[in-house]
Amino acid sequence: MALTQQHKQEIISNFQVHETDTGSVDVQIAMLTERINRLSQHLQANKKDHSSRRGLLKLIGHRKRLLAYLLQESREKYQALIARLGIRG
Repeated sequence: MALTQQHKQEIISNFQVHETDTGSVDVQIAMLTERINRLSQHLQANKKDHSSRRGLLKLIGHRKRLLAYLLQESREKYQALIARLGIRG
């Protein structure tokens, strides 16, 4: 269920703000979105996995806080990122 190092590097390269960026808000939200999508697929197949469901809710809450921060900092970046990730549709 964990992301491979290669997949993480692809996400970072797609969402980084500058060349050495690995932890900006955009990258963090993209990583969380990928983890949320994978965990959602897992929970569709394993409906009784309540500990993973709790983890999913924690990830969603973390992403929600980061999105609120990004919205507060830059509305344009927020709109572009949610459109690019396909969330809040």
